[in-house]
Amino acid sequence: MSQQEITLILNAVLALGQVVSANSGGFQGPSIDDFFPASVLFAGTPFALDRVLLVRLFGTAVIIAILWIGSTRLKVVPTRAQAAWEFLMDMPRQGIVYDTLGKKDGDRFMPILLTMFFGTLAWNLTGTIPGLQIASTGLIGQALLMAAIAYVTFIYAGIRKHGTGHFFKNTLWLPGVPIAIKPVIALLEFLSTFIVRPVTLTLRLTMNMVAGHMLLALCFLATNFFFFSVLGNGNALGFLGIGTFAFGIAFTVLELFIGVLQAYIFAILSAIYIQMALADEH
Repeated sequence: MSQQEITLILNAVLALGQVVSANSGGFQGPSIDDFFPASVLFAGTPFALDRVLLVRLFGTAVIIAILWIGSTRLKVVPTRAQAAWEFLMDMPRQGIVYDTLGKKDGDRFMPILLTMFFGTLAWNLTGTIPGLQIASTGLIGQALLMAAIAYVTFIYAGIRKHGTGHFFKNTLWLPGVPIAIKPVIALLEFLSTFIVRPVTLTLRLTMNMVAGHMLLALCFLATNFFFFSVLGNGNALGFLGIGTFAFGIAFTVLELFIGVLQAYIFAILSAIYIQMALADEH
């Protein structure tokens, strides 16, 4: 489903809510404030925790538990659970790390890349779990921190292999480019490599998770509104809640797919940036 189609559906649901709200007590839709709730623990201290941070800690604990339990109970003849765990590990290890960086460099950068993948995956998928229903990667600080780590890692990789001067010279001062336009190309390469990369990594992840949360929250809030506020007052328009509930289920499945896809994209792009920094032409 295209972004334009999703936007049309969102607008239609909002319009229906506004039409019915005049006679049914009002419809309160989701807002960006969902990502900035009040502190629930240690309020007023540097260690204050709100709902989003608690969900993030929960997702982190779950993924650590799954990886730890899976790696400490391995058998020669794998059980179904072990086979599923090995598949979970082999997919990013082979498809992201080794296919991009090869065995030697892949082993060097595997810990950080797999941490990015599994961390992002866990924090994305919490947005579809009933009772949690928020993706902490929707906070730009989370994505920005991971993008900064990827940024530092690929620069470190390039400098470590080629030396500082050689790395930056061959990144910006491209061979074969006419000398008259080399300064312009160098500026564009600087913006593309050292500015655009971390910005796009950050915004792509954040905006997808924010949009996904708003979409799901809108569908299920509208369902609650139509069933309990509208239908509960004897208005037949409340049966529209059946449609918003169906859309909510469909978009939940879509959000699961997007959560996995965004984790893969973030990790694979980080691996590609490292590979480009390590390339022999530097």
